[in-house]
Amino acid sequence: MIEFEYWQLLLFPLFFGLGWAAARIDIRHLVKESRTLPRSYFQGLNFLLNEQPDRAIEAFVEAVKIDPQTIELHFALGSLFRRRGETERAIRMHQNLIEREDLKQDLKLQALAELGQDYLKAGLLDRAEEIFDKLRDSPLAEEAKRNLLEIYQLEKDWGKAITIASELPDYASHKEIAEYHCELAAAELIRSRRDLAVSHLQTALERNRKCVRASLLQGDILLQQDQPLAAIESWQRIEQQDPTYLALVAQRLLDAFRKLDRRERGLQLLRGYLEHYPSLDLLDVVFQLVLESDGPDAAYKLVRDELKRNPTLLGFDKLLEARLLIAPPESRPDLDLAKGIVQVYTRRLARYRCDNCGFKARQFYWRCPACGGWETYSPKRTEEFDLTP
Repeated sequence: MIEFEYWQLLLFPLFFGLGWAAARIDIRHLVKESRTLPRSYFQGLNFLLNEQPDRAIEAFVEAVKIDPQTIELHFALGSLFRRRGETERAIRMHQNLIEREDLKQDLKLQALAELGQDYLKAGLLDRAEEIFDKLRDSPLAEEAKRNLLEIYQLEKDWGKAITIASELPDYASHKEIAEYHCELAAAELIRSRRDLAVSHLQTALERNRKCVRASLLQGDILLQQDQPLAAIESWQRIEQQDPTYLALVAQRLLDAFRKLDRRERGLQLLRGYLEHYPSLDLLDVVFQLVLESDGPDAAYKLVRDELKRNPTLLGFDKLLEARLLIAPPESRPDLDLAKGIVQVYTRRLARYRCDNCGFKARQFYWRCPACGGWETYSPKRTEEFDLTP
């Protein structure tokens, strides 16, 4: 049991008195500091509280003019200007900070980084790159490298992107680095330098064995080299990597099987893909192949069965197309009318959608043009609603 001495009661008033004195000192210090702030600063706060951001900004700008020592307010205003798209004002704000001789080194580095962000936002990539390159050996090195990576991607300088990404193991994934190699491979194919393209694709698969794009491009090269069987094997590898991307190679597989004169084998493979990984693009290709091989009745039955299994408006549009092929002449005008009405909606519905930001596009992208994410687009076209009851 703890023993208690009566003399210890005398400590309580002493502690209370010390606390009261400290509070008085803090309050006096706070009041003294608030008196040094310009009146326009408090006007700005008042405008913010009253949801008048434009008037608040003007008041803060006036406060900065009156008291240049308000460093944090400089940074806050510069960042706010940049977010609002007023990059010229943001640039001037941060340039003024950098030119101040009395500013501490760490604050100058922060101002330099903010200026780089301003240039990046304004699309002045060369100036932004120059600034962030200077910061690579500073305490802000990691942030600078991340911005450099973004600049290299915007400039499509994939060689530099690979170099800088290797210095950011916790930020740039193997998936992204593999995509950079695929970009280089695609560029080499345009220049008809297949050997270099093949080398980049092999490196991409070493970086990321599930790189679908590398397998797709390898198949394209093999087909160009008149090796359809090897091309088919490359594209079939996608089923193990990510089967949802099979929709992107369905037409390629069909062309290769045609070249080999093995349509039945191609039809069997693609039917299996459609059954296990249904998509509109796969249905289009299988429909085309069944129509050629077995005629319009079999093609119509294929679409009808698929629509029962996966009821969508896009699928219904395909059903009307198939029905027109077997309908008697007197029924075709009505079917044409119905198909025309449905197509008004399906043209707006058939989109690829980014899983990261929701941006929709008619064509498929490996990198989202809106948020810059790699492999964020689902390879299956989506629609806003379906016919599921």
